[in-house]
Amino acid sequence: MPIPLSPATIALVKATVPALEIHGLAITRRMYERLFEDPAIRDLFNQSHHGATGSQPKALADAVLAYARHIDDLGALAGAVERIAQKHVTLAIQPAHYRSVAEALLGAIRDVLAEAATPEICAAWGEAYWFLADILIDREAAIYHDHEARPGGWSGWREFRIESVHAESATIRSFVLVPVDGGPVLAHRPGQFLGLRFDLPGHGVVVRNYSVSCAPNGRAYRITVKREATPGHPAGLVSSWLHDGARPGTVLEAAAPAGDFVLDRDAASPVVLVSGGVGLTPMMSMLETIHAETPERPTWYVHGALNGRVHAMAAQARQLAAGRPAIRLHTVYEVPLGSDRPGVDYDAAGRITPEWLVAHTPAEATYYLCGPKPFLASLVHGLARLGVPAARIRYEFFGPADELVAQAPRAAA
Repeated sequence: MPIPLSPATIALVKATVPALEIHGLAITRRMYERLFEDPAIRDLFNQSHHGATGSQPKALADAVLAYARHIDDLGALAGAVERIAQKHVTLAIQPAHYRSVAEALLGAIRDVLAEAATPEICAAWGEAYWFLADILIDREAAIYHDHEARPGGWSGWREFRIESVHAESATIRSFVLVPVDGGPVLAHRPGQFLGLRFDLPGHGVVVRNYSVSCAPNGRAYRITVKREATPGHPAGLVSSWLHDGARPGTVLEAAAPAGDFVLDRDAASPVVLVSGGVGLTPMMSMLETIHAETPERPTWYVHGALNGRVHAMAAQARQLAAGRPAIRLHTVYEVPLGSDRPGVDYDAAGRITPEWLVAHTPAEATYYLCGPKPFLASLVHGLARLGVPAARIRYEFFGPADELVAQAPRAAA
């Protein structure tokens, strides 16, 4: 464990909270500008989360502010620290990267706060940064070691070949990945994601995270990817390449699966899997696992889609529920097409609501939620408002968890 922070450092960091409330976003934007001067560092980041409309600088500003506010009670940030460490290992982050971030962050504080960034303030933030960095470095080292020690495991990047491609809907495709070396793969925990590194012609190296959408099998991973609406823009760069250019035989690199949004496989209590759009990817991994391992476990899979044209993996879900009375499906289409058959293709029109979930699922159920930001925030806040304990509301958010989602745990508390 790192040496505890001194009382003087704690006091100085807490004294910067008002300045961070005003200037935090400017500091993190400037930090990323400094950091991205190194192309190798820049390649580690999803650039669709940056720029004028990107949410990553805001998410980091919120995190820095939370750290300053809780510097004397870091137990309140334990969950956030674990999520960061899990994300970092899918990017193959190493201790040397923390030195680059330290230089960029402290330089940004000096740039933005100017004369207010006294030597004492900068020294305190330097000490506070490395205290947290050492916690993350130690946790990430433990995760890397665990990955290497388990059957089929590895650390860093490993080459995978696309074995097959399957169209799941008009906008979503699945890609089965097998290791080029022919060895087994680490058994992921249902709900976890892979870090994938692509070397795209004309764009260079880009990194993305994709949830594994199948049950653990020791042989292969499946990712299920929605084509984003803006090819050529960073938000659609990789998904467009996968849909248009990736074929069986295409080779890419993967970091071992990680993430703390995982199915509790030891419990027998009811679970409710709730997804919107392509948020179904971790849910399908969980559903396949329940079907294979504990088919008697009371399970509800509630999915929302715009309509049948874009509803992915519907046949697979029905097949998993067939002959399994404990597995129940409920599908909601926001705007059904004329060809969508009520009672066959979908069960209700409109949107999934927290009121419906509480009324139609067991009071003791644990809810696993994944989907777009408005969908997710509405359900997380709504379930909490209706009395569901925070410990039974678990969720995954694709991309940086900005203020709307970051407030959800507090609303659920």
